[in-house]
Amino acid sequence: MVQQGQVFKLKTKGADSKPLWAYRYRLQGRGSGRRQVGGFASQAEAQRALRKTLDRLRPGGRTATLTLIEFVEEYLQAHPGQSVTVSKLRWLLGKATAALGDVRLLDLTPEQVCTWRMTIPDGHRYEATQALRQVLNRAVAWELLDYNPAKRGVPNPLRRSLEKRPFDSWTKIEAVAAHLSPVHGPMIVFAAATGLRPAELFALEHRDLDFKEGAVYVRRAYANARMWHVKTRRSMRGVPLQGMALQALRRLPANPNTPLVFPNTRGGYIDLRNFRQRQWRPALLKAGIEPLRQPYDLRHTYATFALRAGLSAFALSRYMGTSLAMIDLHYGHLASDGREHAVALLDALAREKLVDAGWTPPPAPANPHRDKRAPQHPGPNHTVVDVRWTPLTQLAADDPTKRGAEQAKREAL
Repeated sequence: MVQQGQVFKLKTKGADSKPLWAYRYRLQGRGSGRRQVGGFASQAEAQRALRKTLDRLRPGGRTATLTLIEFVEEYLQAHPGQSVTVSKLRWLLGKATAALGDVRLLDLTPEQVCTWRMTIPDGHRYEATQALRQVLNRAVAWELLDYNPAKRGVPNPLRRSLEKRPFDSWTKIEAVAAHLSPVHGPMIVFAAATGLRPAELFALEHRDLDFKEGAVYVRRAYANARMWHVKTRRSMRGVPLQGMALQALRRLPANPNTPLVFPNTRGGYIDLRNFRQRQWRPALLKAGIEPLRQPYDLRHTYATFALRAGLSAFALSRYMGTSLAMIDLHYGHLASDGREHAVALLDALAREKLVDAGWTPPPAPANPHRDKRAPQHPGPNHTVVDVRWTPLTQLAADDPTKRGAEQAKREAL
């Protein structure tokens, strides 16, 4: 039986030096624990919060009996994401419901979340905690909870990023390509030259290649036996086709029976798992590549080569379809390799400024006779033109008669 609750003034004062207010209530009579929530700026605000809480807890209010596993299932059924997204969320949230599923939402505490979190392997501890936070955020938004117990006092630092293992040189990439099929070999060279994700690479079609503009456009992705259009504006992008990418495309055998640039043997989409186990790994072993890499490391190779070549992090983020923050997180340490390049660019700019002074025409010598007879009325407007950037056609279009008259006048003086 839920009590009516009580609102009272705290000794603690707020930023305006006025006392704060709180409310408290019992769920099961005198023998049960008394819950207290404080920090309200006024008595009326505390009373409104108390009424909202009691309305949820009284008979007919589902929070009184709603457990975590029930709410997780309700959340997943209403999730608007794609099936692959919902499946991953269900897998991550299953780790929380296995330990805390029978706990009522109202009884879930930060201490319980902290204890559960430390039982999760480090490889996906961060993601599992974030998934639980996401669900409980919805409970707060639906006014089933006053605060998120997976956030308050529950640290969730990012896990350490796995070591990136880009290829050291194009020679090693070509060595792996030599042990792959006529389609898979050029494909991995193209991947290292464009930075496309494996899913984007497998969905690439000939209509996405623009040789006139020298770019490949990323519009679709394929993974887990499903093809979809990229969902963010950042992911839909154009990537410049460098020489290595063009060479890889020229090495592909002609296949008019499929629109795909890199099809499987039947003309369909390549399955990443099959490719990784049946083609990629054996090719690495035959080429003597140590340590073994993943297909995704071709994307890291593109980022590494681009930064060392002096490409800006901003341009790289656009070409790779990711944010500047992610570029800095994963590849920021490579920026130190570009310091010498940055200094060279700045020094070249400084030298250009100094040399530019030599191109500035010297001032014409003063003519005292002409200055004395110069008319006082305002003459025609004269526009200063940098001769270096004036087109020759414009100079040729000038009136030769006017130029001759002006020259004769100057000689007479």
